[in-house]
Amino acid sequence: MKIKLYISGIFTLLVLMSFISADFYSSMTKVDYIDGSKTLKFTTKINTDHIADAIKINKSTAGFEAEVKKYVNNNFDVYVNNSPKTLTFTGSQVSGETVWVYFEAGGVADISSLKIKNTILLGAFPKQINLVNIAYKGKQKTMNFQRGKEVNEVSF
Repeated sequence: MKIKLYISGIFTLLVLMSFISADFYSSMTKVDYIDGSKTLKFTTKINTDHIADAIKINKSTAGFEAEVKKYVNNNFDVYVNNSPKTLTFTGSQVSGETVWVYFEAGGVADISSLKIKNTILLGAFPKQINLVNIAYKGKQKTMNFQRGKEVNEVSF
């Protein structure tokens, strides 16, 4: 009986240790269509330490948020009805373990297809997963991105 408890205890410890050493890499972006202003508003949530590692800058540095904005601008592209859209950054905020980046694309009258290229942290972390949730005129769509699948498209 003691041997079974001992083996069970070791097995449980090994399972728990495998979770402790594993790090989860992800970002999440919420996209809302604002009909009145014909604008797509983007809110991206990224882990502070992960983005700091990727852009190789200390998160306490004064220019950290500006570098994060530049990084997101270089790693996130939007096409509406196969036409590229310019992203305008409206703000960012570091809140503990999370960096929030806010940006938008204006002049979006109607969407039949939305294509996004999202390579946020994919170069730095091989197991990175990026999720994008889209709300457009009462419809919800979700995209996921990872290495090898950096571009995704949905139709409305």
